[in-house]
Amino acid sequence: MNRSDVLPSLVLSVHALGRIAARDAGNDAPATQWRTLSLLERGGPRRVGALAIAARTTQPGMTRLLGALERDGYTRRTPDPEDSRAAVVEITTAGSEALGAWRRQFREVLAPRFDDLDDDDWAAMIRTAEILAARTTAEPTGDER
Repeated sequence: MNRSDVLPSLVLSVHALGRIAARDAGNDAPATQWRTLSLLERGGPRRVGALAIAARTTQPGMTRLLGALERDGYTRRTPDPEDSRAAVVEITTAGSEALGAWRRQFREVLAPRFDDLDDDDWAAMIRTAEILAARTTAEPTGDER
């Protein structure tokens, strides 16, 4: 595989791995739910619009998702102290616990697919994960609250 093929291959493989894990775990929650909770856990409270941009969804779609997450007790909205017309969304303890359970479930489901990797392959996987994490921590510019 040449350099120009690596990044598209990684993206497609990671998406496929997520779909496989969700299917094998019987987890029918939308991927956007977990992505949104992860964004809130990692980046802290944000406005709905900024959260929609970061999660790559529409603002109406994010509003609907947040309604479901609030009903489940995973997020809460509070007035934005800098703009009383806007709300800020934050993850709750229950949301963090659900996200942790989802991550554990996916690890358990995916682990057998990688049981046969040797130490060199694991070292390559660990290094790849570190590089990807470092390159994907930047959020979109603009109003990120």
